[in-house]
Amino acid sequence: MRLSTVILPIHRWAEGRKVWQRAEDLGFHAAYTYDHLSWRTFRDGPWFGAVPTLTAAAAATERLRLGTLVTSPNFRHPVTLAKDLITLDDVSGGRITLGIGAGGDGFDATTLRRGDEAPWTPRERADHFAEFVPLLDRLLTEPSVTYEGSFYAANEARNVPGCVQRPRLPFAVAATGPRGLKLAARYGQAWVTTGDPKLFGTGTPAQSAEALRGQIDRLGAAGEAVGRDVSGLDKILLTGFTPDRPLESLDAFVDFAGTHAELGFTEIVLHWPVPGSDFAADQSVFERIATEGLSQLG
Repeated sequence: MRLSTVILPIHRWAEGRKVWQRAEDLGFHAAYTYDHLSWRTFRDGPWFGAVPTLTAAAAATERLRLGTLVTSPNFRHPVTLAKDLITLDDVSGGRITLGIGAGGDGFDATTLRRGDEAPWTPRERADHFAEFVPLLDRLLTEPSVTYEGSFYAANEARNVPGCVQRPRLPFAVAATGPRGLKLAARYGQAWVTTGDPKLFGTGTPAQSAEALRGQIDRLGAAGEAVGRDVSGLDKILLTGFTPDRPLESLDAFVDFAGTHAELGFTEIVLHWPVPGSDFAADQSVFERIATEGLSQLG
């Protein structure tokens, strides 16, 4: 089991540098950030770009893995994203993981649309994602790519020298539906979930664990469908969207981590506390969990 954190891109860098360095000092496996144009209750406050933030974090740290959780086709194009990722992987010395998902219906879905354009439906997001992931895989592994699909095109898109990590940086694919799970099984080095959103407000931790068990079972079936054994695939749980409250105390975290390790999760991701938000938490408890939490597991 590994423990990681998400640092929202809300800090001016004079302060943000200290947060990312503190994450490394606390021994987190990785520190991720959201890749959005703005997000929910944070939309009227500071919100910086994910790729520049991660580039700065790469220069300010030495060992910490870094990544997005998650990037989506809502406002990214695979050709330009590939160039950014190869550069970021080089600057970091090969410490980048790309968390990638189909995206949602929030601000990213409408910011680039004209007033008469509706945001993509869930099916349209899935359609774009199904083309986005394999094209990005090619762009990160081949020196020159020409491609013309339903949504994306590349004309001799060149990506030399490629990623530091070979054959490319790892994909952590966020998915719960059948099409996304097949993409995770085929292209992912990790799978990401936030649990069952229907249970967040009214469900119980036991119901959430059972729902996650079902998702892992469906991931296994998706692997069988594409001819891949996904038992060794890293399984990442991004916390904060289930009925559990793992940041209430060290004991609460240990119980939570133990339950989810038994389910098969290999990495738990905690949100860095943000006072006055949905991610508010006691910083001292958070740091104690970071330094002691996993050592308490049996």
